[in-house]
Amino acid sequence: MTSSPLISGYDAVLSDLDGVVYAGQQAIPGAAEALERLADTETALGYITNNASRSSEQVAAHLRELGAPATADQVFGSARAGALLLARHVPAGSKVLITGSQTLADETAAQGFIPVRSALEAPSAVIQGFDPALGWKELAEASFAIASGAFWVATNTDMTIPRERGIAPGNGALVAAVGAATGAEPLVAGKPEAGIFTTAAAALGAHRPLVVGDRLDTDILGGNNAGLDTAAVLTGVDGPEAVLGARTAERPRYLLGSLAELYLPYPAVVRDGAGFRCGDATAAVENGGLRVSGSRDDVDTWRAACAAWWDAHPDQATAAAPELVG
Repeated sequence: MTSSPLISGYDAVLSDLDGVVYAGQQAIPGAAEALERLADTETALGYITNNASRSSEQVAAHLRELGAPATADQVFGSARAGALLLARHVPAGSKVLITGSQTLADETAAQGFIPVRSALEAPSAVIQGFDPALGWKELAEASFAIASGAFWVATNTDMTIPRERGIAPGNGALVAAVGAATGAEPLVAGKPEAGIFTTAAAALGAHRPLVVGDRLDTDILGGNNAGLDTAAVLTGVDGPEAVLGARTAERPRYLLGSLAELYLPYPAVVRDGAGFRCGDATAAVENGGLRVSGSRDDVDTWRAACAAWWDAHPDQATAAAPELVG
């Protein structure tokens, strides 16, 4: 373990929102305070969100209500990323069917498109983003347009969203419904694509940002795709078992119990005989399973477990968690 806090090696944090800063409308304990402390370390802060239902101004206002530092220019959302992606493939002035929020419509219009809400208007493209008010009629209109040849962009494909009462369907579930109806696949603009991360880093003037998120398939995969260091925080969707069994492309560099651990030295994970040690915890692969010592409530146990399992399975194409022994 070094004596320097983890955050000292980075000039910016690119943070996810749902599952990292808040769950639904409720702040995750300690998250706002941890983000506030970044100013003391002269570390830039950007928020990377796949939620296309709210404007950057609305997201920033919500964050400030929760006590987190935020301005609109720190929020990088998938609605704008989706509109920019659409502009690379469809001529300006085209009609675009909006399957999503007014924010998505506004971002699409800002790129020179004509937003419409019905497939009867013969749109050239469909852009689909999350909106809690979306229903069957809106998904049907998108399906009709796509089946008629409209170009299709999805702002993101998160299958779930954490809420106060639990895990709810996300935009990816709604995109899958349209895909099932049409047999088509969209181009995806937000996480896990690299562009939303590299755009945010450039806007912040960051040369060594750290991506922090709770989801392997969006936050961690996206940060890895962008060639950035990633940290999975265990306050949202993916728990330690999911991180342990992650496919190679979705493995984070760091595993954190909470954002507060950004200000602690990251524990060293070292080889220990046939396995690995982190703090008082050890882990080693034995007979196809994983033997661990240490409390399952201690993040160090999972850090050692990940090191041992990933060392034995460096090229894992599909998620597969080992049987834990001990």
